[in-house]
Amino acid sequence: MKDIGDMKPGRILALQRNELTEHYIYKQLASSVSGVKNRRILSQIADDELRHYSIWKSYTRQEVEPSKLKIWFFTVISRLLGLTFGIKLMENAEKNASEVYSRLPSSFREVQGLVSDEEEHEQALIGMLDEDRLKYTGSIVLGLNDALVELMGVLAGLTFALQDSRYVALTGIITGFAAALSMAASEYLSTKAEPGTKNPVKAALYTGIAYLFTVVVLITPFLVLSSLYVALGTAFGAAILIIAIFNFYVSVAKDVSFRSRFFEMVFLCLGVTFLSFLAGMVVRVVFGVES
Repeated sequence: MKDIGDMKPGRILALQRNELTEHYIYKQLASSVSGVKNRRILSQIADDELRHYSIWKSYTRQEVEPSKLKIWFFTVISRLLGLTFGIKLMENAEKNASEVYSRLPSSFREVQGLVSDEEEHEQALIGMLDEDRLKYTGSIVLGLNDALVELMGVLAGLTFALQDSRYVALTGIITGFAAALSMAASEYLSTKAEPGTKNPVKAALYTGIAYLFTVVVLITPFLVLSSLYVALGTAFGAAILIIAIFNFYVSVAKDVSFRSRFFEMVFLCLGVTFLSFLAGMVVRVVFGVES
């Protein structure tokens, strides 16, 4: 193996394997993505990754196998959650590789060329990422946020006011379904009134589906758990999980802060839930609702 500064042989082989793995990932993504421009860019990046592998091979003089698990993971993630999300995860790995390459001695011209390629990859990826699901992120946020805040508030209030999980679930389903339709209609009218690239019908569908999905998740504990308060706690836990998953997706796909958005939504949901629970206590006392 040729000497490359103070880099350990195992580290060099790991970089070599990573380049080959990413070659296959980009190659598979290129074969499945729509749009000639996107396919061409991904194919070019796949070719560059293979060239990088060959450069490392000239130093190690060894063959390595790609990571089949990593290829499968990023291919599935990209198809399930969108090309943007999958590629952004890959881009994070590319940034890590760039940092390693930048610390190499300047005498290794071939390796220094890899740094330039990695930077070009990032710019090319940013320029090509354009998916419907990202255009309608605002509509999804509207549906999720309203459902989480409003429905958790309703469920908390009903839990103490009614003291019956069946009634809480029934009322929650009716309220949630009506609210989903109302939110979808409002988003349709709002998007239609604002000139832009978003389709009003798609915006309404994204908002309505996000709202209904949240309704189903939050209502389910009241249908399957015998303890009313355990069901409420489970619903709140599910709400936090939804917030975490969605904000992770957005933070990766759109390069925004996860922590600030996550805690903002959690505290908002918690505050409304607590106040609604107190309101349910007051209603129960004022109207003399019996257990």
